Amino acid sequence: MSLDFLVLKMILPLRKQAEIRNAWLSERLNTVLPEIMRREGLDMWIVDAREYNEDPVIMTLLPEPAMSARRRTILVFSFDVNGEFERLSIDRYGHPGFYTPVWKPEEEDQFACLARIVREHNPRTIGLNFSETFAFSDGLSYQEYGLMAAALGEEYMGCVRSAERVVVGWLERRITAELDVYPGIVQMAQRLIAEAFSSKIIRPNVTTTDDVVWWFRQRMQDLGLRAWFQPTVEIQALGKGFDAPAPGMVKHAERQVIMHGDLLHCDVGFTYLGLATDHQQHAYVLKSDETDAPAGLKRALADGNRLQDILMSAMQVGKTGNEVLHDALEQAKGEGLVPSIYSHPIGYHGHAAGPTIGLWVQQGGVPGHGDYELFDDTCYSIELNVQKAVREWNGQIVRIALEEDAVLRDGQMQWLSGRQTQFHLIDSPDATFRSGFKTQS
Repeated sequence: MSLDFLVLKMILPLRKQAEIRNAWLSERLNTVLPEIMRREGLDMWIVDAREYNEDPVIMTLLPEPAMSARRRTILVFSFDVNGEFERLSIDRYGHPGFYTPVWKPEEEDQFACLARIVREHNPRTIGLNFSETFAFSDGLSYQEYGLMAAALGEEYMGCVRSAERVVVGWLERRITAELDVYPGIVQMAQRLIAEAFSSKIIRPNVTTTDDVVWWFRQRMQDLGLRAWFQPTVEIQALGKGFDAPAPGMVKHAERQVIMHGDLLHCDVGFTYLGLATDHQQHAYVLKSDETDAPAGLKRALADGNRLQDILMSAMQVGKTGNEVLHDALEQAKGEGLVPSIYSHPIGYHGHAAGPTIGLWVQQGGVPGHGDYELFDDTCYSIELNVQKAVREWNGQIVRIALEEDAVLRDGQMQWLSGRQTQFHLIDSPDATFRSGFKTQS
């Protein structure tokens, strides 16, 4: 199936995209948010943001076609005296069908309105967005905090605590409707890489890594997909190893021209329908006398796939990111692999809310971010690498760095749309490319 066919099938007009995202938002506000607030023991959650200084979470709470907070937007989520869940807006513009407007600007000050709403609900616990650990939960500015504290007074400010876990829980949880669509979005990303890593795009001894990087950016732009980071394309080859402890860190490579015999690596991600992708895959540029990649490189890729399996099996509901990291690394090293794991949640954001499972500079665990536990119905980029000596390259150490998107659902980890198990093979420019992507679970 070609990428163009997938795009024609999946990239919807903006109006239809807005309808879908608003339907998702309505369901999420009705089901996910009250559940998360009850789970974390919050009676009320207040989200306060100003235009162009938006709280990181607020755009995930506003319906399309909202593009900013519009002056100042205050959202209040609360359980009333009967336990019913309410969604209130304190702003000038309102969001009919999503929030009940409760402020009349001609009659009272905006923060006076907030104080009145708080008094009427009389919550025992109030969540505000401040956090030492998660940036997603730290969106309340110093100025807004001061205004809110003055309005609520000592009594209700005494009920305030961090809404950190509510913010993370809201952002990381995926509903069934989102998970039904996510695999197709991920498949588009995988087909994008297959197209880039082909003789259609790459002409050995002519094409540079920068050419491919900017092809990725332009192709995503043309398709209506938004890149959430600048892609990278890097080369390993006989006599040219990797230059940094993790992919994507070298900004000025010694050689950029792609040649026969090169092992290529890419890191690419985009957002569509509010859901992000993040992928790293490899291609091999065949020499004139080759029909496949060297056996040593293929064994290295198999090691990478094995590390993926080990990590996925260690990812269990209730375990913290640090526990998963420890268990996976211990098993991998016990099997003779040379592993590095630095996986992360994915969803509304590329590096999304949820448990961090290692960083390339912190293989012993990540305090704070790694202490958060895994929950069901959450998605992750399984990002990692292995190193292995390659006999055909005179024993040179090669790094296989892989990244594919997966979901933890019904207590089991599963790929959203398969993973790479064979190299993309790049032939001469007039040959048909051969994709290494396999749609297997």
